[in-house]
Amino acid sequence: MTIGMHEAAADEDREALLRRVAKLERINAALMVQVERSMDQRGTAYSLFQTAITLEGQVRARTEELTALMRSLERSNQALTAAKEEAERANRSKTRFLTAASHDLLQPLNAARLSLSALGDMPVDVEAKGIVGQVERGLQTIEDLIKTLLDISKLDAGLIQPAPRSLKLADVFESVEASFGPLAARKGLRLSVRPGGLWVTSDVVLLQRIIQNLVSNGIRYTQTGGVLVAARARGEQVRIDVIDSGAGIPDADRDLIFEEFHRGGRESVDGEIALGLGLSIVRRSVEALGHQLTLASRVGHGSRFTLMLPRAAAEAPRPVMPLALPTSLTGARIAVIENDRAALEALARLFQNWDAHALAARDHLSLMRLTGSTWSPDVIIADYHLDGGACGLDTVTWLRTVHGMDIPAVVTTADHSPEVEAHVRATGCELVHKPIKPGQLRALLAHLLTKS
Repeated sequence: MTIGMHEAAADEDREALLRRVAKLERINAALMVQVERSMDQRGTAYSLFQTAITLEGQVRARTEELTALMRSLERSNQALTAAKEEAERANRSKTRFLTAASHDLLQPLNAARLSLSALGDMPVDVEAKGIVGQVERGLQTIEDLIKTLLDISKLDAGLIQPAPRSLKLADVFESVEASFGPLAARKGLRLSVRPGGLWVTSDVVLLQRIIQNLVSNGIRYTQTGGVLVAARARGEQVRIDVIDSGAGIPDADRDLIFEEFHRGGRESVDGEIALGLGLSIVRRSVEALGHQLTLASRVGHGSRFTLMLPRAAAEAPRPVMPLALPTSLTGARIAVIENDRAALEALARLFQNWDAHALAARDHLSLMRLTGSTWSPDVIIADYHLDGGACGLDTVTWLRTVHGMDIPAVVTTADHSPEVEAHVRATGCELVHKPIKPGQLRALLAHLLTKS
């Protein structure tokens, strides 16, 4: 039974107990009025005494019943608190397990993607390149599933704390359009965004995730027409509508679509696997932000998801410096430390294909023997978690100390915890989460080499 079901049952018990308490209080008040009236009426001392004794017994009985009910209500509250704490402990335990499991699962996935990228750079025929693309899409689906399950678990456990600030909707909408415009075009659909020059107060990561999942869901289940994302001011709030011209959602599925792995009766659409997790992430993210989400839909005509969130005042534009991203690594000296053998070999192949010279090792001592004190790397790539509890940042520090310079470094990890991120940032290193995307890594390394 979930926390919500515990709370609902407990709420019903409390309501029933409170109604009985109120009834007993009314009875006691009536009895006291009756006593006062009897005392005011004329009668013998004996009859007044009899009336007082009778009423005293009734008052005592009602008071004992009221006391028992109050104790029962207190026990119910204690039971609810205990059940809630137990469920929260279970959620935290589940999150710890998924975090550890995702790290172990992402390691071989990282090696596979790096190897595929190296294979794609080789002179292979068209059929082989098509197979490489199919495998890459499959690996991407696995990665999305692992990361989404981890996000759901963190949201359930309350580990993701929103950081609301003023946001320009145009920035969020443009990112969504850039990500999903090509996908819509391939299906012959239109993706239109209309931010309306509005600003809102929200968490940029969670809000972007909400809109991306709603747009992705709309494109997936739309065959003709398109998807519209529009924002309009509504007093002190902003209304964001994500409207599609898809199949629509039956009334019976209105609540089910927000549950995990519910695919609306479809296992896949247009050859793509539908994981059934997007709207589950949407619901949890909306709840974490305190925003309001509603749904209107007609079968055969499409659906409209409406998000209401606080409006914010526009801020002065900040100057943006253009950033060129060179990609040439020819002749670059790269020190690599990675404890996963498959990932290490894949990285070595990639750097060879990119005309870079890399010295790669699985542990600190091996890298020390390879590099010595004379070979100076231009850039360092270090895995955060090494064997035996060692940390790749220690190797970065050693190389920087030996060569007396602040060598640029990239730290890779499948650990998404804020503690790891803070540790990496504090040492002035770039953080790249696994599975590594080779194109992004290449651009980042080239940019670091240009700066140094």
